[in-house]
Amino acid sequence: MEKLALQLGLRTNVTIFFWSAGLMIVFLFALVIAPEAIGDFFAGARSWVVTNLGWFFILGVNIWLIFLVWIAFSRFGNIRLGPVDSNPEYSNLSWFTMLFAGGIGTVLMFWGVAEPILHFASPPYAETEPHSVEAAREAMGFSLYHLGLHTWTIFTLPGLAFAYFIYRYDLPVRVSSVFYPFLKEGIHGPIGKAIDIAAILGTLFGVAVSIGLGTSQINAGLSELMGVPDNVTSKVLIIIVLTAVATTSIVVGLDKGVKVLSNINIGMATGLMLFVLVTGSTVFLLRGIIETAGIYATNIFPMAFWNDMMASYTNDDGWGWQGGWTVFYWAWTVTWSPFIGIFVARISKGRTIREFVLGVLLAPSLFTLVWFAIFGWSAMEIDGIGTAARDALGANAGQIAEAVGRGPEFAMFAFFENYPATQLIQGLAVVIVAIFFATSSDSASLVVDMLCTGDTEPGPVRQRVFWGVSEGAVAAMLIVLAGEAGLVALQQVITVVGLPIFILVFAMMFALLKALLAENISGVKVGRPPDIKNT
Repeated sequence: MEKLALQLGLRTNVTIFFWSAGLMIVFLFALVIAPEAIGDFFAGARSWVVTNLGWFFILGVNIWLIFLVWIAFSRFGNIRLGPVDSNPEYSNLSWFTMLFAGGIGTVLMFWGVAEPILHFASPPYAETEPHSVEAAREAMGFSLYHLGLHTWTIFTLPGLAFAYFIYRYDLPVRVSSVFYPFLKEGIHGPIGKAIDIAAILGTLFGVAVSIGLGTSQINAGLSELMGVPDNVTSKVLIIIVLTAVATTSIVVGLDKGVKVLSNINIGMATGLMLFVLVTGSTVFLLRGIIETAGIYATNIFPMAFWNDMMASYTNDDGWGWQGGWTVFYWAWTVTWSPFIGIFVARISKGRTIREFVLGVLLAPSLFTLVWFAIFGWSAMEIDGIGTAARDALGANAGQIAEAVGRGPEFAMFAFFENYPATQLIQGLAVVIVAIFFATSSDSASLVVDMLCTGDTEPGPVRQRVFWGVSEGAVAAMLIVLAGEAGLVALQQVITVVGLPIFILVFAMMFALLKALLAENISGVKVGRPPDIKNT
């Protein structure tokens, strides 16, 4: 394989690269040959996972969050992710925009209207009356629970572990490096390579699902604006076009490609949010931002530990509401965690553990809170909050919920029909989703390439292009597999794929703790990294 790699002009670990690429290609062929059998397998496996292990996903993320807060405020918070005299490579603003755009920008565009409306019309708690004031509050609380601190916890833990081991111990840029305290030199052996291959495949699937959601939203927008058919063929063509755009950014590189696109896109998304704030019920929304913070703060613990344990008595499927929402979110997000973790580690060299944890947890979560407060409250107000408001709206009540009934991807565009310059703003939304698509894809391609080379420096262009095209191919095949089932089929695939990655990230917490306990810290000064071999 090494000879083949040289002939192809590759610079990579041949075992990791060819096994990852080979298994991905095998899966793609399997989808072509037996799509129904694979679909049935994922449907059955997903049902088993959420029924028997949903509690594990919910408890696990809570443990990770508690661990990160403890690390940040402990004596370990002063440890610098790199040499003692190192400084951050990027400004705080660029750092934030890059991690956000590479993280969940597409998700906020997709769910910013759809999730609050869905919970508003069909509350998670069975005793809550739909469309009521209480349903609106619950909708905001659960939306933020799913995309606030807990989501960024799933990114922060592996990101911190990667940055610590890569920059303080000069280990390869691979997921296996995190397990050095346990595996020692075994990280370079079969077990270490198996970990890296699993992480690469999980990343490809996680990004592919996000590409699938983003593509569905772009297709919905083009359908509203230009009458483009909303079908599988259109979605596949959109993936092809935008994969080409993402590949161009991959060739340009991190600083000129991802950084520029991220800064442009976060500016456009912020402008869109301010447009809704200014042209909508401004005073209502300003009050809503403050009240939403209170709703999130007072409900985060009950929501975080709610396990829907009575579902077996109230639901025919046995696993209840959280199997389709919270468990799906955590399984999906954790497949992103190797990608986002290494990407955030790559742009965070020189920061202290405290800066890293608080920055990655709080800054995006705060933006997410404001985003949902503006879009979520606006959407629910348009649909009518409470009986009196809905009676006053008459036939116009529930118009966004009706659009969401066609699919969550239509929510944002139905929402903008209630604002000035509708077509212009809908077109801008399509552009923003497309750029978020590109930043997610090119960031993931750069990271997958790093996982193969073990180096922070970009590999040959053809390597990075291969992974960029591969992500598009997996996304296209998942779209074909999903067919009319759409989001449900994507949920099935990602929940199953997410389980082994979730277990892997759980183990990272113990590896990081073992290494930190070996640190010799005196005051705020951090000494030489310890020799983990002897601990």
